[in-house]
Amino acid sequence: MSIGVIAALILLMIVFIAILSRCIRIVREWERIIVLRLGRYVGTKGPGLVFLVPFIDRGYVVDLRVTTVDVPKQEVITKDNVTVTVDAVIYYRVVDPEKAVMKVRDYHYAISQLAQTVLRDIIGQVELDDLLARREEVNKRIQSVIDEITAPWGIKVSMVTLKAVELPEGLVRAMAKQAEAERLRRARIIEAEAERTAAKILAEAAQIYEHHPVALRVRELQTYIDIAREKNLVIISESPIAHSISAAIAATTIAKKRSEGESKG
Repeated sequence: MSIGVIAALILLMIVFIAILSRCIRIVREWERIIVLRLGRYVGTKGPGLVFLVPFIDRGYVVDLRVTTVDVPKQEVITKDNVTVTVDAVIYYRVVDPEKAVMKVRDYHYAISQLAQTVLRDIIGQVELDDLLARREEVNKRIQSVIDEITAPWGIKVSMVTLKAVELPEGLVRAMAKQAEAERLRRARIIEAEAERTAAKILAEAAQIYEHHPVALRVRELQTYIDIAREKNLVIISESPIAHSISAAIAATTIAKKRSEGESKG
C-alpha cells in the first residue's frame, strides 16, 4: 500500500469522524433538542442519543432548568410621585421547547427586556407605602403580567422577587423622623396609662387607710425601714409620744395663763 493511499484513508477517516460528530448528539437529562430538517420542524428529541442527518438536519438545544434573570436597576416614579430605584430577579423555565424556539428569537433576552418594562409599569401604579409594606403583592402582580405574556412562548415564570428598593436620602431622613415621633407618641401614651392605673390604685389605698388608720401607721413604719437602708440618711419624724408631751405642755401653759389672769382681776 502506497503512502498516497494511506494518506487518503486517513483523510477519509478524519472526514468521517467529523461528519459522525455532527450527526450524533448526546442530549442530557435536563435538555431537549429541536430538530429542523431542511428548515422545517420535524420534532423534539431527547434526552439520550440523537442522530441527525448530515447536512440536512439542524438541532437547537433547549435547557429546561430554572433560569435566573437579574433585572438591571430601574428608576421608577411611584403613584405618589416618589422616585425610587428598584432591583429585581426573575425565575423562569421552558415548559414547551418547540414554542420557545419557534415563537421568539431569543427568549432569554426577550424576558429580560419585558421584565424591565413590566416592572416600571406596575411600580408606577402603586404608592410608596404599598410598595414597602406589600412587596409580596407587588411581586405577584409583576409575575402574573409577565407570565401571561410569555405563556404563548412556552415559558413559565415561577417567581419574581424585588431584591431592593432604594429611596432618596431626604425621604429616608423624613421617614426616620416620622418613626421616631411615632415611638415617642406610643411612649407617652404608655406613660399616661401607667399614671392613670397608679392613680386608681392610690385612690383605692387612700380609702382603705381612711377606714384603717393603724394600717396607715404600719405603712409609714415600713417606709421608714426602707429609707433606713441608706446609711447616709437621717430621718426626723414626730412620734405619738412627742405629740402627747407637746399637747400636755401646751395645755399646762394655757391653764397657767388663765390662773394668772384671774388673780390679777
